[in-house]
Formats: sequence, C-alpha cells, structure tokens
Amino acid sequence: MDASLAPAANVLPGSDPADASRRSIRELPDELISQIAAGEVVERPASVVRELVDNALDAGAGQIQLKLLAGGIRSLIVEDDGHGIPDSELPLAIKRHATSKISNLDELEAVATMGFRGEALAAVSSVAELSLVSRFDGAPHAWRLDARSGELSPAARARGTSVEVRELFFNTPARRKFLKTEGTELGHCLEALRRHALARPDVGFTVWHEGKLVDQWRASSLAQRIAEVLNEDFVSQSRDVFAEVGPLRIHGRVGLPEAARSRADMQYVYVNGRYVRDKLIAHAIRSAFDDVLHGQRQPSYVLFIDISPELVDVNVHPTKIEVRFRDGREIHQQVRRAVVAALALSRTADAAPEDEAPARTPAVPTTWTGTAAWDRPMAQETPASYAVSAGSDSWRSPIPTRAQTALALEQAEALYSPGPAPGALPTAPAGPRPNPTTYGAAASAPAPLPSSQAGEWPLGRAIAQIQGIYILAENAQGLVIVDMHAAHERVVYERLKTALGETRIDSQPLLIPVTFSATPQEIATAEAQAETLNRLGLDIAPLSAKMLAVRERPALLAGGDVVELARGVLAELAQFDASHAIERAQHEILATMACHGAVRANRQLNLDEMNALLRDMERTERADQCNHGRPTWRQLTVRDLDGLFLRGR
Repeated sequence: MDASLAPAANVLPGSDPADASRRSIRELPDELISQIAAGEVVERPASVVRELVDNALDAGAGQIQLKLLAGGIRSLIVEDDGHGIPDSELPLAIKRHATSKISNLDELEAVATMGFRGEALAAVSSVAELSLVSRFDGAPHAWRLDARSGELSPAARARGTSVEVRELFFNTPARRKFLKTEGTELGHCLEALRRHALARPDVGFTVWHEGKLVDQWRASSLAQRIAEVLNEDFVSQSRDVFAEVGPLRIHGRVGLPEAARSRADMQYVYVNGRYVRDKLIAHAIRSAFDDVLHGQRQPSYVLFIDISPELVDVNVHPTKIEVRFRDGREIHQQVRRAVVAALALSRTADAAPEDEAPARTPAVPTTWTGTAAWDRPMAQETPASYAVSAGSDSWRSPIPTRAQTALALEQAEALYSPGPAPGALPTAPAGPRPNPTTYGAAASAPAPLPSSQAGEWPLGRAIAQIQGIYILAENAQGLVIVDMHAAHERVVYERLKTALGETRIDSQPLLIPVTFSATPQEIATAEAQAETLNRLGLDIAPLSAKMLAVRERPALLAGGDVVELARGVLAELAQFDASHAIERAQHEILATMACHGAVRANRQLNLDEMNALLRDMERTERADQCNHGRPTWRQLTVRDLDGLFLRGR
C-alpha cells in the first residue's frame, strides 16, 4: 500500500475520512523536529541538570555550581571551570547532532565520555530560553551566545562555561502542565546532582536555590563522598564490595539486610561512571539477598561497575540511562557473587576483635580463583573479594555421587534428629535438669569462665532461656537476645547447602500430569532447558503448541503450587543464568528442610545446648538472619539498659 494513501491516525471528529487519505507526505519543520526530539531527552528540570552536568564533567571541570529558581522551572544555571568552548564553535554547540566527543562508528562503540549524542543543548534550546557564556582556555575574554537569536557578544567570566536555561517549556504549555510543584522539582534536581556527586568524588559540587545554599560537596575520597551524600548511617550499616574479573571491576558498598528499606530509594548503580537503571544488575543484587531479606524490603547499595567500553553499549536510549552488555549473563553472575561474598560474614565478626574473630566454615566461598580467560591481571584478593575467569565453574563444588549425596543428607538430618550426631546441639548432661525458675545460691549456674575467654565470644555465654523461645546471653557489650528457632534454622540451612553442593534434586512423579497454557517463550525454554529442569526435579514437556505438562516435581515441595513453580523456574531460565536457577530452587528446598529440622519453640535447652548454638552462630555465615530474612539476634548494650532504668539521670 502506498504510504501517501495510508489513512491518517489523527482524523478529527466530524471530518470526512476521505479527506485524511489525501494528505501528502511532507517533511516536518526543523523546530517541530527539535521539539519532538526534546521530548526524549528533557522531561523536567532534573533532565536538564543531568545533561548539563554531563557536559561539564566531559569538559574536565573540577568545580560545578548549580543555581535554581522555582525548582529549576523559572531558571537553571550550571557553571563549571572546565576548558571552555572557543567562540568559533559556540554556534555549533547548540545544533542537533553536533559534538566533540565522537567522530566515527569505532569511537561510538568505545565511547568513554558522559555525553556523545550531540542532542542535549539543541533539545533544551527548542523548549526553553537558553544562553551560553564560555571562555576557552587561553582566550582573552569570554563570549556569550543567545540560542534563540544566534547573537554572539563579548562577556566576562573566568575559564569555563555557564549555561543558563530560563522558562522551561514556555513554548509548549501542554508539557509544562505535567511539571510538579517547585519543591518536588527541586528534589528531583538534587537527586540528579547526587548521582553525579557519587560517581565523581574528585569534583566539587555546590547547589543554590532562590539564592540560598542548599548542598555542598567538596572534592574528597570516594568513602567520604558516600558518607556525605548517603549519610553516615548507610556507611555504618553497609559492607564493602570488591571483585575483579579480567576487564570487569566491581566495587562499592551494599547495605546489611537489617538496614533494608521499604522503598527502593537508595539504590545507585554506575557503569563506567555513568548512573544507570538496569534490570539485569538490579536482579543480580536482589537475588544475592534471596534468603536474608524479609518480605518486600528493599536493599540499599551504591555499586560501581568498570568494564571495557567495547563490552557495553551505552547508545540504547537518548537519556543514556540504560545500557546493554555484550555478555549480560556473565555480568549477572559476577555482580551476584560479589554481593553474596560481601554479605557472607555476620555481624558477630564486627563485634569480635580482629585477632580474636571466630573461625568460620564458609557455606559459600568468599574468594574464588580460576584461570584468567580475559588475559587481564587479577585483583589482589581481600576477604570479601574474588577473582575468577569468565564462564569459569571452578568456584562451584563438584557434583557429588549418589552415595555422597545420601551421606550428606544423613548427616544433615542428624543435625536436628533426637539422637546425638556430629555437629548437633549437645545433649544435656546426665542428672536432673535445673529448674528454670530457681535462682540464688541453690540455682544451677554455668561454671565461671576466664574473662579472656568470655571476651573472645562475640555472642557471649548463655545465662537463661525465656518461654522456650529466646536465649539470653551476656557478652562484653551487654545483653544478647537470640531467637532460638531462627538461629538454629540458619545454622542447619548453611550446613545443608555446604553438604549437598550441586546434585540432582529428587523428584516425585505426578499421578495425573498438571497442564497449563504457556507462551511461546515458555515452551521454547522448556525444550531447550530440559536437562536443567531434570536436575531441578522437574519434568516439563510440551503437550501441544500452546500447552505444557508437568509430569514430575521436587519431592520435598509436594504441597506447593506446581504451575506457579514451573512458570517461575521457566522465567528464571529464560532471562538469567541457568546455574542460578538451579541454585535458587535447591536453596528453597533446603530452606524448607532447615525450617522443619530446626529446634522448635517451647523446647527447653540447658546452658550447654544454648552455648553450643551461640558458638555455631559465630561460625556460620549470614547468621544474622534466618532463611526468611528475620533477625536471629539483637544486642542491648549496658548503655541501652541504663536508659531503660533511667540510670545516671
């Protein structure tokens, strides 16, 4: 069908449709083209801040100043002390697709600057009144360019550039109506600047609103900048993340599970210094919190990913806030492993002196080693870092034989069986159990321990049990309260993970196969990942072009929703790494086993049993939360207790 005869989509009510078919194809005016393009780049004042600060950083600025009026709607000025723009190039700077950042396809595929599309200034000038004042390094004075008239005139300022944007969307009133209140727009502008400030601690930033200083960050180290921008609470409740794998380097800080938030408002990811919102990375980080985060709480983190520019495509969206990795699954794996390693140690390690920290039996290795496939030097290993090759499986445990698996399950079951077993809670000593209500000289009490030995125990020594649920212990800081079931559940769970490694999950045939409607992608995944599904204890096969049938399911999940389980596993296999899907499904089963195997509430423990559980917690990774993300212990310092009783007031 000829395009000139195609019916128009915007036929006005009451008009003759035949008239619409006679409209001819014609070029749009340049101004309308610019305004359409501006809609992809400029959404609100914060969008302008992002683009102008990108340009300032590319110009080598060491100080950037942002001045706002009415939240940036009436006026927005970005000043920098970069190398400036020569007066002969100022008119070119506001033209569409004019840039100094790239000149050919090779440079586009390896772009290392914040900006490169040459659209920002042209887009802003089409929806606002824009002027530039710039003094090139070595020039006798500055020059001012009015974007609307094109007039170029001498001006006064030091080396660098000032960009002033006035009356945003003044010529597109419909879009201006979509702007929020001045306070809301100011908040978005500040958030845009925070994102830049976190990525560039070597640059100083200052923000003024209505002539008043709002925020200021002086050039400093990354650690200090994180503390200034995200506050000291985040730093004290987070851990360092570091990993290096060939050309990939991951570093930053990730918040502890107990510091999780109700909103995802403190999550910052940077790729080569550029703030991005990437579903792949977000999923990798969230999956690292799978069994330590409670409910729908959101983790907090600031993560920097440095990678060779050739391995990432930043030319995906006009706002440059989305990226595409050449090997997304490898990035997903490495980010997840780095965060898992950072979260592995519990807070008991922080409570103990460094030279007296208890030894741990790792359930997930915190250091991986392997042959470098990308031919780059490996990073120096730290307790929460790793170095592996791309696609290397050397970090995983070897798949055990059937006999080894049976032995591992037998040992795991023994952890919570009534009889004694290696690694289980010690049984009570012979003789009558002391009455928990007795106290005083006749009460049974633990033998006095040397003060030096007691100081080595981060969780202290047990002194009592409350209602068969909580254990009270005394340590150097004060009182420790332990949820007995939650703590033992984590200990059993981590031991099960270590014992089982990677083996096939036992399956249970269904008497009547469960069928469900499936999308083409689900059917394709079921066919392509049949072997992986079998290792998960699932037999899922196409029944027709639009139906799947589940013939086997994991034996330990007999009470679950088969269709929901199948859809979830297929979605995981389709989008992310197959090994992660296997690991996640195995862990769900092991978590169920651990929950049923842990000591139950209302079970009376003697002091030896309580102390054994405390020592197991100190040796277990992720012991601060149970498998469902609930806390396992809490510390009350002597100062906290004094406050409860108003001592010293």
